[in-house]
Amino acid sequence: MPQHFFGLVYFSAASQLLYFAGTHAACPVQLNPQRVVVRYNSSVSADCNTSVLHDGMGWEASEGAVPMREVSLITWTVSNLREWEILPFCFINYNDTQCKLDLPVTVYKTPDSVSINTVNHNGPMIEGNQYELQCDVLNVAPVQNLTVRWYKGPTLVNKTTFNDTIKTPVNKTSELLIRPDRADDRAQYRCEAELELGEGGPQPPPKVTSKLSVEVHYKGKNSQGQGRKVFILESTGSRPTFCTVFTFVQLIIAIMIAI
Repeated sequence: MPQHFFGLVYFSAASQLLYFAGTHAACPVQLNPQRVVVRYNSSVSADCNTSVLHDGMGWEASEGAVPMREVSLITWTVSNLREWEILPFCFINYNDTQCKLDLPVTVYKTPDSVSINTVNHNGPMIEGNQYELQCDVLNVAPVQNLTVRWYKGPTLVNKTTFNDTIKTPVNKTSELLIRPDRADDRAQYRCEAELELGEGGPQPPPKVTSKLSVEVHYKGKNSQGQGRKVFILESTGSRPTFCTVFTFVQLIIAIMIAI
């Protein structure tokens, strides 16, 4: 019997130790919401409540800490959150033991700008050649929630995600290789940077877009891009080479005048 009694005492003490270890299931407090997503420099708040008798509860945080009070509900509030890596927690003193519950906070910032350019190339593209399009996304956070999508017209052609765990704003680049043909003349490419912040985040997810229309030169296309047949007369000499382009009618008139 004594061994059984001491066994029960040991089990009870071990259970109490586990109960107040600070895990989500053990600590007798509830957070509302359980996770927050907030835009940088915006306001944020969360409630912590309990239904048990206790010796004080409060919030610990690098911004907006709340001193311990003997209440059943206590609120963490920050008017303008300017810290990228913040992890507030609600704590409670209960039966001579303290436990806590963390509040995950995601601080985000949409890009300052998104832009597309053609790498090492200016002007029209030549049919059959390969080109690299580059999308620059400036000053965005958190980058692990960023997705960059490439579209050709309405069609999704590529998607880029990032594994960086840095919380502060960064610049990111996504590339797309293309080999245009004549059917791509005047095609529009679109780069779309979207922050997918999940449940609790803004809906629809914030996105910033940039567009680029490409011009493709191909055999049989004139300078107006109409595809009409043209005749080109070239003249070389002491002056730089030049080209005069005539339509068929213009060429006949020029020959008649010369005669």
